[in-house]
Amino acid sequence: MKELILLKCGELALKGLNRRSFEEILMKNCRRRLEELGKFKIHSSQSTIYVEPQSEDIDLDEAQDRLLKVFGIAALTRAAVLEKDFAQVLAKAPGYLKCLEDVHSFKVEAKRSDKSFPLKSPEICAELGGALLEAYPHLQVDVHHPDVTVYLEVREQGAYLHTDQLHGAGGLPVGTSGDACLLISGGIDSPVAGYMMAKRGLRVMAVHFVSPPYTSEHALEKVRTLCRKMVPYCGRIRLAVAPFTNMQVAIRDHCPEELFTVIMRRYMMKIAERVALANGCGGLITGESMAQVASQTLQAIACTDVACQMPVLRPLIGMDKDEIVKIAYQIDTFETSILPYEDCCTVFTPKHPKTKPRLEMVLKAEEKMDEALLEEVFQGITYETIG
Repeated sequence: MKELILLKCGELALKGLNRRSFEEILMKNCRRRLEELGKFKIHSSQSTIYVEPQSEDIDLDEAQDRLLKVFGIAALTRAAVLEKDFAQVLAKAPGYLKCLEDVHSFKVEAKRSDKSFPLKSPEICAELGGALLEAYPHLQVDVHHPDVTVYLEVREQGAYLHTDQLHGAGGLPVGTSGDACLLISGGIDSPVAGYMMAKRGLRVMAVHFVSPPYTSEHALEKVRTLCRKMVPYCGRIRLAVAPFTNMQVAIRDHCPEELFTVIMRRYMMKIAERVALANGCGGLITGESMAQVASQTLQAIACTDVACQMPVLRPLIGMDKDEIVKIAYQIDTFETSILPYEDCCTVFTPKHPKTKPRLEMVLKAEEKMDEALLEEVFQGITYETIG
């Protein structure tokens, strides 16, 4: 029996005249995620996107798992494709719905988009429900709280039989809101921040700062692994690796120790902004959470914000650590994030960082810095594509 996957778009239905462009980007993202599995025909009709495998050997289980991580899909389901002949539907439905063997109750819901179909929705429900009760006599009908709901959708193209939908990733298709650059450290927070902004339709690239010999190749490989784990949600990620050792040494040698963290963050933001501009991004993304560490107080954030002119998106700003960790587990980045490899944010950490820095103090301290170091870092950046 031929099967396909039906996608429901959720939030895209609110986009009015722009809706078609959002659907086109979503279908493009779906094709990219499925291209390794074989050839699919993907098209939209009547508020539904159809994902049709073009050969029988395609792994639909794997296709379904991949599509569950594509932003813009509110729900999806595998469905049997049947002829719009109700006798055929009644004959084939029991064999397709083997899942009814393991439940106690069910109900049938029908959607008749093709009004030329001879039976109305209540008649479809009654007739199909009766056939399933005959095939599975242990079942009971429960219209309020069934274990399984059986759906028959009669559309222009055919009749589609399926059970309950699976919840998709939701949000907006990646690429519909523009591009942004994620400052990724290797910790728990930044991959979650990238995931959350991708869910709002941003295409994410990333910049990571390395400080050899104080940070190791293991730390960089950890970040590459985090990017690979983000790819099923965010799509292909362009990773910029910025050499930060000389900058950090200069900050240590010329700036007050208590201001080291906030000054380091300011220079990271300046470099990240240049990376973002060079790659067509319209904003920066950070994993900052209010008051989680010394560099994330209101005063420290105010000092770092004025280091660049781009919008800085902080999707975790009002979340506590437990909430962030929960999402990290969900997207499978947590175990990688806690691997014990130092990143440059932990190099030369001051014993007593200033939690309420004043901008005038920070600017005065930076007067001793050689601004040529910014150009040195930018010129030393290397790029790689992950995914």
